[in-house]
Amino acid sequence: MKKIRDYVDYLFKDIPESEKKDAVKEEVIQNLEEKVWDLMDQGKEEEDAVNKAIVEFGDIEDLKQELGSKPPIKKKKNMTKINLGYSVWGSALIIAMFVFMNFYYSPNVIWFVYPTFAVVWWPLTMYFRWLRTKENVK
Repeated sequence: MKKIRDYVDYLFKDIPESEKKDAVKEEVIQNLEEKVWDLMDQGKEEEDAVNKAIVEFGDIEDLKQELGSKPPIKKKKNMTKINLGYSVWGSALIIAMFVFMNFYYSPNVIWFVYPTFAVVWWPLTMYFRWLRTKENVK
């Protein structure tokens, strides 16, 4: 059952080569094949039985740790660039709204400049945060 063997090889790819790893892999393959044969005896098609055995097998994180695999490093996605773009566009829209309101409702008095100063802090803050994370990556 090539699909099971390929699946188990994929699960154990991060583990350094050793006799213990090979023994555990063979045992897992044997257990999965037995599960497939049991499911086929119950009336399942071979492909369905293989898929069900793989799904029910679960994860092997405990086995990986026991065999000496390093735990996967979860990389935190850097969203600062996206946040910067969002803040620039958002503040531009807010400022545009103030400009429209100013010239539509009170064209004789220019007041949109004052709330613009408050709104500009948002993208400015995000820009400095982006710079700080960019420096930390280097």
